[in-house]
Amino acid sequence: MKIDRHGKAKILSQQEIQLLFSEGLKSSRDRTLFGICLFCACRVREACTLRTGDVYDNSGRILPKLIIRKGNTKGKLATRTIPIISDLRTLLTNYYPNAGAVYLFPGRFGEFLQPDSADKILRKACRRVGLIGVSSHSFRRTALTQMSDNGTPLRVVQEISGHRNLQQLQAYIEVRDEQVLGAVTGLSLLSPVENESGKLLFSGLNTHRLPQ
Repeated sequence: MKIDRHGKAKILSQQEIQLLFSEGLKSSRDRTLFGICLFCACRVREACTLRTGDVYDNSGRILPKLIIRKGNTKGKLATRTIPIISDLRTLLTNYYPNAGAVYLFPGRFGEFLQPDSADKILRKACRRVGLIGVSSHSFRRTALTQMSDNGTPLRVVQEISGHRNLQQLQAYIEVRDEQVLGAVTGLSLLSPVENESGKLLFSGLNTHRLPQ
């Protein structure tokens, strides 16, 4: 878990996400910003640098897909288009930047909201609801882990995340204790079957203890 900016960002549960979006994040702008990070599995800088035209058309209608421009991605690898699901569409419907704003999340002096400012907003929201170990990267890690848990092929997840290769992507995906327990519990299928006398059917096993 991430403490004082060290370690990996916390994977959020559904209950923690609900708490954060209902009580922690106070404005529609902040909920929309981090909703994009969650529902598009993107980095906070990618969300902050979105232009209004990347999300809305000229008449203010929400586009079917959100555009993350190549120049704003880490490593500037490729432009990504992410389908806007209904949950995110609801957030975008309740939020719209000032008329004529170039950036979806305007900052000072006509620029976009800086990622450092977004991080501060999130830290305040987390303190408000008592969450620790959360950073802006938690939304990306949570989304990628959830897609993996749902059985989405990693190659498809990579298309959404924009990672250079699968090895980089796998470092983001959380393996939880309950998953490890489930995997080990599955080994019970290998247990030896007992016959009617209670003796194991594995023959030839030396059950005597070795000399000390």
